[in-house]
Amino acid sequence: MAHTLMIFCFIFLIGFGFALVLTPLVARLARRTGAMDYPRNRHWHAHPTPKLGGVSLGGAFFVAVGASLLYPRTDPNELVRLGGLLIGGAIMLGVGVLDDHRELPALPQLAAQFSAASVAVLSGIHILEIANPFGGVITLDAGWAILFTIFWLMGMMNTINWIDGLDGLAGGIVAIAGAVLFIHTFQLGQYSLALLALALIGAVLGFLPYNFAPAKIFMSGGAPWLGFVLGGLAIIGGAKVATALLVLGIPILDVAWQIVNRVRAGRSPFAADRGHLHHLLLDLGVPARVIVFVYYAVTLCLGALALLLPSGIYKLIALIAIGAGALFFLIQLGQRANLKK
Repeated sequence: MAHTLMIFCFIFLIGFGFALVLTPLVARLARRTGAMDYPRNRHWHAHPTPKLGGVSLGGAFFVAVGASLLYPRTDPNELVRLGGLLIGGAIMLGVGVLDDHRELPALPQLAAQFSAASVAVLSGIHILEIANPFGGVITLDAGWAILFTIFWLMGMMNTINWIDGLDGLAGGIVAIAGAVLFIHTFQLGQYSLALLALALIGAVLGFLPYNFAPAKIFMSGGAPWLGFVLGGLAIIGGAKVATALLVLGIPILDVAWQIVNRVRAGRSPFAADRGHLHHLLLDLGVPARVIVFVYYAVTLCLGALALLLPSGIYKLIALIAIGAGALFFLIQLGQRANLKK
């Protein structure tokens, strides 16, 4: 056990250390190449800020994952799936760098997300079963498994991307969700997969000191990459979709609610606005740091529920209750924000 703990600490520290060293270097590169975020309309920061944060996040994660390959794998098919995750992640990082320089429209970004998700599926990353809350599992045939997996991965990419609206918000939530997946995976005895989660957590925590308010760098185009990796880790060793859904319940519901609102208003569901929960709270005068810490606290509580509640009907009840409460809160906040305008 002591040897295992040393390995876990080693992989975490590699991800953390590389991100800590790479991030200021990437910020300099962003300034040289013009990958800067300038204050405007829905952006709340006051000064031009470097982007390209995804480069340091991805670089640190890839190095830590490479180091983890020195240790035995839990599943004989894991390396193939890991290859799909890394190739798909490389696609998202490349598109993210391009977006940080040119601000790509929605369609090319969606095409890249679909491509990355397809690579993951081709490597064997599938959601083949869904837990039945009333007992047993629901087995998906090949066609439905492919569609559901692509939908899940693209949904996760956009969820993390859309909550990346305040300094440290998306990164902190991903770190908490990654920690929950690490604990869940460790409890299942999938130790090599747990190393992948630790690599992600280390990279994010090494990046956060530069991204927390006032941010010295933004992850920007790296946010969809984070969503892709997190979504992939939730299913690469057997679906942990219910756990991820519960932990990320508030951001997922926020994204779904914005899509409905934009479509009802006759706008594209991918049209950026200030309708997200964190924007509504900011417009009502809640300090940005308070919003971020509230999100962290809620995510921690939901993560604890995901780990402590038995699978099945209890998690379904929790999801329904949290969803109903969050929806009511979003509606009330939206009405108050409109009255204030």
